[in-house]
Amino acid sequence: MMKYKGYVARVELDEDAGIFHGEVLHLRDVITFQGETPAELKKAFRESVDDYLAFCESRGEKPEKPFSGQFVTRISKELHQQIDLA
Repeated sequence: MMKYKGYVARVELDEDAGIFHGEVLHLRDVITFQGETPAELKKAFRESVDDYLAFCESRGEKPEKPFSGQFVTRISKELHQQIDLA
């Protein structure tokens, strides 16, 4: 796992190609990166996140964040009513 600016990525090794490749997790948007060494991989990850943020800014869009801080769950109408009454 790698972390940068609140984004978390999973990294895997492609033994046949001899490279590490990664993907930022928990987003609908796709952010990928690769490198042949750990240092290259770290640099590529940071550059990919920075490029994504710059792209969103250039389009006037808010970048997607991995977690909103909200937890949405469904419950029965009866339980919802009981919670509201309490």
